[in-house]
Amino acid sequence: MQAEIVTIGTELLLGEIVDTNSTWIAQRLTTIGLNLYYTLTVGDNLQRIIQVLEQSSGRSDVVITTGGLGPTVDDLTRKAVAAATERELILDEQLLKEIQEFFAQRHHTMSENNRRQAYVPEGAQIIHNPVGTAPAFAVEQNDHLIISLPGVPHEMKYLMKNEVLPYLEARYDLKDVIRSRFLHTCGIGESTVGSKIGDLMGLKNPTVGTRAHPGQTDVCITAKAENAQEAEALIEPIEADIRARLGDHVFGADEETLADVVTELLAQRKLRLSVTETVTQGELAQHLSQASKGVETFAGGSVLPTEKNLQEVLGIERQLFEEHGFPSQAVADAAARSARTMCRADIGLAVIGPLDPVAADAPPVYFGLAFADEVLHGASHQGRTGPAGRGWLLHLAMDLVRRHLLEIA
Repeated sequence: MQAEIVTIGTELLLGEIVDTNSTWIAQRLTTIGLNLYYTLTVGDNLQRIIQVLEQSSGRSDVVITTGGLGPTVDDLTRKAVAAATERELILDEQLLKEIQEFFAQRHHTMSENNRRQAYVPEGAQIIHNPVGTAPAFAVEQNDHLIISLPGVPHEMKYLMKNEVLPYLEARYDLKDVIRSRFLHTCGIGESTVGSKIGDLMGLKNPTVGTRAHPGQTDVCITAKAENAQEAEALIEPIEADIRARLGDHVFGADEETLADVVTELLAQRKLRLSVTETVTQGELAQHLSQASKGVETFAGGSVLPTEKNLQEVLGIERQLFEEHGFPSQAVADAAARSARTMCRADIGLAVIGPLDPVAADAPPVYFGLAFADEVLHGASHQGRTGPAGRGWLLHLAMDLVRRHLLEIA
C-alpha cells in the first residue's frame, strides 16, 4: 500500500505560505503503517490539477489532497476530482443545510459563494466537517482512493485524526506501524556523521539516514513492524550503536531541542544562566527563555551589537577594546563575566562578533562562558548572516554550556 499527498494552492508555489500540511499528514500516515512515496504541490489551475490527480491516482493507492475546497472561484479541487474520476458535480442538500447551520450558529449570513462548498463529485463519500465550512469527501475509482481535505490546518488535522486515519485503517486492514527515532547531534558535520555510521545506512529495516540543519545533524532511524513494540525493538540496538559511535555529539532525541537539554541540565544542578549577544540578535535569549526549563533557569539577557553598547550597558572598560580590539576573545570573556554579574546568574554566556560577519576582512565570532572565578573559551567561528548562519552560532554557544554542565555533573 502506498499513499501520495497533493497540496493545492498557488500561494504555496509562490512561497507566500509554507506548506506544513503535507509534513503533518506524512507524520500521521506512519502511525498506521501507510507508505508515502510522493508529495506534490500544484497551483490553482484546473487542467494542471486534473493532470496531477490522474497521474497520482494511477500510481498510488491513496491520494490525499489539501486545499481548494473554499467558496471562491479559484477553489477548484471539487471540479478537478470530478473530472479526474469522470463524474458529475452534484449539489448535496444535506451538506448545504449543514453549511447554513454553521453560519446560523455563529450569527453570520451565508453568502451565495458558500453554496459551492455543498457540491461534491457524484457518488463521493462525504466526510462531515464540524469545525469549518468546507466539507471533505472521498472518491474511489478503480481501486484507487482520492480523499480531499480542507487546506486550513486546524480543519485538516481534525478530519485526519477523527475521520480519515480510522477510515484508512479499517478500509485497508492496516496492521503495520512505522516508527522513527531522531537523534540530534551538534559540533559534528553531516559528512563526518556519515563516515562514522555509513555501514548502518545500508540497512533495510530499520533504515538509517541523516538530515542536515544549521549547526545540527540529525540521524533518523525508521522501522516498520506489526506493532509499536516490535518497531521500538528494531530501533533500540541501532540507536545504541549510533550513540556509541557518535559519543557526546548526540545531545538529544525526537522533540528535544538543544535549548531544552541545556535548561534541563541547569535545572538539575539548580543553576541559572544569563547571556549577552551581538550577531545572534536576541535569538539565543529567545531559545533559552522558551525552552522546557527556561522560566526557572534563564536569568536574563542583553542584545548589544556595538562596542559602545558593551561599554555603556556592561561597563566594559574602553582600555580593553584598545588593547585587544573588537570583537576579541578578551571582550567576550569580559562580556560573559558582566552578564553573569548583571543578572546575578551562576553562569554568564557571551557571543561577541562583528556587525558585518561576512565582510572580506571580518574577524571571527568569539564565545565566552563565565562561572565562579573562571572563564571557558569556545572555539572562535567565522560568522554568517541570516537564520542559517545564526543557527550555527546558536548551537555552538549552547553546546559550550552543555559540555560544561556535563563536566560538573
